[in-house]
Amino acid sequence: MRRLEISILLSVVFSAVLSMMALNTECSDIRGSVLRMHVLANSDSEADQELKLKVRDRLLEVSDVIYSKAKTKEEAVQATEKNISMLRDVARAVVLSNGYDYPVSVSLEESYFGTRTYGSITLPAGKYQAVRVVIGKGAGHNWWCVMFPPLCISAASEDEALLSDMLTREQLKLVEGDGYEIRFKCVEVYEEFMSYLNDKNDKHHKSINK
Repeated sequence: MRRLEISILLSVVFSAVLSMMALNTECSDIRGSVLRMHVLANSDSEADQELKLKVRDRLLEVSDVIYSKAKTKEEAVQATEKNISMLRDVARAVVLSNGYDYPVSVSLEESYFGTRTYGSITLPAGKYQAVRVVIGKGAGHNWWCVMFPPLCISAASEDEALLSDMLTREQLKLVEGDGYEIRFKCVEVYEEFMSYLNDKNDKHHKSINK
């Protein structure tokens, strides 16, 4: 009886692992379909946090023009690369017009985001390509959203229409389905665990190669 119980337990664990790997694969495809934005304030002072939001608002305004012709995430990335100097100048102009002299950097890079809900849409945790905007020291609380498709600035119905053009039916059901935020949290734990193992493995290889 003991052996039967162990066999059943192992089967359940194995099935759960396979299910989690399949879900993580779908989440990986979702991550590859969107472009995020990440704005870091100079500090957590009230004034710096207000400045961060003003920079955000202005960048969202110009993003309407920058991404107006983008139909895929790849096209959105190309539009970002083409206009990254303009985005930096726009953010810098907001900082200066509000009486500050903070440096501003804008870059396109991979950043980690936790599970996040935008209206009726939940995006899984993981690494996404993002437009990263750093104001001054970048030591304050940050703000993030989705630049493409424009979940930050469009009506929910429009957002879902844009997502349906890029995601499969199953992937769309994932981000719109009730209760999936809990499953995405499991993916978040899985991602963090795998990242820990990869980091540990890298350190081990480096120590061997020294």
